[in-house]
Amino acid sequence: MRNIILILLILNAFACKSSSQDAPEEFIKGVYGNPETLLKAGYSFDSLGMNAVFVRSGSLNQEFYNNSKNQGVQVFVEFAMLNGKEYLTENPDAWPTDEKGQKSPPADWFMGICPTHPGFKAFRSEQLKNILRDYEVDGVFLDYVHWHAQFETPEPILPETCFCDRCTGAFEKARSIQIPFETVSERAAWILKNVDPEWRKWRVGVLNGWVEDMGEILKSQQPAAKLGVFHCAWYPTDYDSALYKTMGLDLIALAERVDVLSPMLFHHMKGRPTSWVGEYVSWLGQTLGVGESGKLKIWPIVQSHNNPGSVSAEEFRKVMIEGSKFPSSGIMMFSDQSLLEDPDKILVMKDLYTGELP
Repeated sequence: MRNIILILLILNAFACKSSSQDAPEEFIKGVYGNPETLLKAGYSFDSLGMNAVFVRSGSLNQEFYNNSKNQGVQVFVEFAMLNGKEYLTENPDAWPTDEKGQKSPPADWFMGICPTHPGFKAFRSEQLKNILRDYEVDGVFLDYVHWHAQFETPEPILPETCFCDRCTGAFEKARSIQIPFETVSERAAWILKNVDPEWRKWRVGVLNGWVEDMGEILKSQQPAAKLGVFHCAWYPTDYDSALYKTMGLDLIALAERVDVLSPMLFHHMKGRPTSWVGEYVSWLGQTLGVGESGKLKIWPIVQSHNNPGSVSAEEFRKVMIEGSKFPSSGIMMFSDQSLLEDPDKILVMKDLYTGELP
């Protein structure tokens, strides 16, 4: 009898363990921006069906963090990586240089930075370490992961950068070549004419290095936290392959370095139909083999923001549903302010988060 009881206990323990391992992860239902505004307006995250917040690092504070955790909400922190307008004020040598040897002008509201500037990388690294020392987060989502450019508009701004002496010197060393000119414009012209594929590949490698380094900081301090990336949602051939050639992004390589990809599916900004959101999620999942292995997650961020023009509550509902389709395992919208400006959008989100989404 004792042997039978022992066997039953062992089988029961094994079944519980297997059940726990096989249990699907909770579908992420979040809001991006400064979600504390929802609390100040009298809402609670749990009553809205939310289980996650994606908060800009500049909006993170202890009271908000505690309130979120008390409501059972996961806290993911957006971490701006390669936007550098403020830093450039005191460090002009970090300004991205175009193929003519000039400072590349701001791309609309965005001002990127030279990714090889060692001081800036040290600056961002210390900022991330400070966040992780103060808060135990569920994840960090890197933002502005691209060379200087602007894609959040109907007509992208795609300058050629960066051809500063630091970048071209690093390229020479990495590829064991010698550029036979002295001036920036001459060196840039030679690179683009003679070694363009190698130049593009090197630029991608620089960004991959940034992601790896930020990920190492995160995992060394908080191993269980997820590393995510907000990224430009273009297909490889869009705008003459600008995702790779200009932005410096290889999504397959990026997927090997992170836990979550969050394509920025801002349909209205890009003049796309709502159906494009679901189509892109499906394409990304197929391209990266999401679902075949359990590691990589896709959590799209969709547009509720009324710029340009206006996004209706019904349009918002459609992109939320499209962005939640397989292989997506999470969804969020940009941003909290757009919800507060239109109570109908809050109702849409609540209906979806408390009933219609997984």
